[in-house]
Amino acid sequence: MKNLPVSPLAPAAFPTLPPVAGMRASASRIGLYGRTRNDLMTVVFPDGASVAGAFTRSATRSADVEWCAAQVKQGHARALVVNAGNSNAFTGPAGLAKNAATVAEMCRLMGCADHEVFLAATGVIGAPLPPATVADALPSAVEALGAPDWESLARAFSTTDTFPKAAGTTLDLDGTAVNVVGLAKGSGMIAPNMATMLVFVFTDAAIAPDVLQAMVSAHVETTFNAITVDSDTSTSDTLLVFATGASGAAPITMPSDPRAALVSEALRGIFHDLAMQVVRDGEGAQKLIQIEVQGAADNISARTIGFAIANSPLVKTAIAGEDANWGRVVMAVGKAGEPISVDQLSLRFGGQWTARAGGAVAYDADQVDIHMRGQIIDILVDVGVGNGQAKVWTCDLTHGYISINGDYRS
Repeated sequence: MKNLPVSPLAPAAFPTLPPVAGMRASASRIGLYGRTRNDLMTVVFPDGASVAGAFTRSATRSADVEWCAAQVKQGHARALVVNAGNSNAFTGPAGLAKNAATVAEMCRLMGCADHEVFLAATGVIGAPLPPATVADALPSAVEALGAPDWESLARAFSTTDTFPKAAGTTLDLDGTAVNVVGLAKGSGMIAPNMATMLVFVFTDAAIAPDVLQAMVSAHVETTFNAITVDSDTSTSDTLLVFATGASGAAPITMPSDPRAALVSEALRGIFHDLAMQVVRDGEGAQKLIQIEVQGAADNISARTIGFAIANSPLVKTAIAGEDANWGRVVMAVGKAGEPISVDQLSLRFGGQWTARAGGAVAYDADQVDIHMRGQIIDILVDVGVGNGQAKVWTCDLTHGYISINGDYRS
């Protein structure tokens, strides 16, 4: 990919992140992007780590996703290897051979079992790699391991991202400082069906694998599964959370442990932060859009309506044009196929109701225009049939999206 202008919705700077004890990492190059940038992230956990995750439910998911989905059931990790530039999806036996060679080499270097090695890949679909492409790069990648340089790591597995995505926090667990850091990539092909894109979260808390998995599963739906850029679900979506236990804090082995709630809330906050960064970096995005649906038959119905609005090209292009075309929102609500009361349907842009109880109402057009010229657009829809509610986030659809994807493989 050619260098892309940084999204106008990007954070002002890469965040200052705490160290995470019990892990070493490196960013290096295997040449899938030529000589222009790093494209390999290697992470090791010398003393091991608990691991939990969530993965795309796409029927064409990558060999790497299939591998991780099987190994995560063991709950223990010693290494993570992530490449950008090639998704290893729809690659058949060649994709399996690439993974086998990568895992075998990491096991040799680390002295670990194959189920302790986790893999992820992102990039072009359907282009088989020579089996040793990643494996041959691992000895030098392992030799370069050190304290994580978070920004370099985040950049190493980006594709069309215009900025590296990260979030972190420090917790006090009974007097012991525990750090949590998350890294993500994602910009296009975003309509997750489990988690999202590639997301890796690291903590030096000690957490039993089943408790960690419960935390991950609890927060996926309202964070990574509540965003969309273009309605397309990736073949490679992977979320992995690793807990090294190297902070020295006493292990959390039961969900009822009061400290589990603290860690769980920290993970939720990082998931949400990273999900919002992905939407802010939606390919060609100029505006972040929050859609809140109320009054639905249930929460699932509200979510379905929210995504019908969020994925509508007509809604997204209207917002790109700074037009509060609420009729297009009405259209999207209607096509969702969910129960609604047309006579009670109400819509609000920013703080201004544009329709109430099934019809248009007078509103301050100047205030709505000011809101539409901003970078963050809020749309509220009440469909008037129940208590179901949901929030969904997306971005506008601009000429930039076409330019980026028209040029993706050139």
